[in-house]
Amino acid sequence: MNQIALNVGFYNYILEDKIVALINSDSAPMRRMIQECRKNGRLIDATQGRKTKSVIFLVGGNVATSALPQDILLKRMIGEASSDDAVADNETSDENGSGEAYDTTT
Repeated sequence: MNQIALNVGFYNYILEDKIVALINSDSAPMRRMIQECRKNGRLIDATQGRKTKSVIFLVGGNVATSALPQDILLKRMIGEASSDDAVADNETSDENGSGEAYDTTT
C-alpha cells in the first residue's frame, strides 16, 4: 500500500488516506470544535503558534489544525502546489531560506 503524506505546514505531515474533510476555521462553530477537541485530547495542533486557518477532520475522530488555508492544502493533495504557495504562507523557515529540505547528515 502506497501511503502519501500531506505537508500541512512547517514540516508537519498527515497521511492523506486518513483525511475526511478540510474546513475553514473562521466560523464560531469551528472555533468551538477546536476548543472541545483540545479539551478532550483529540486535537493535533500543527500551527506552530500561528493563526489557525484550516481544520482537518481525520478518520477516528481526531482533528488537526493548520496555519495554511484549505485551498492550499487541497492543491498540495492533488499535486498542483507551486513553490509560491510556501513563500506566500511564510512557511519557509529553514536556515538556507530556499524552502527546500536538505540533508544534515554530511
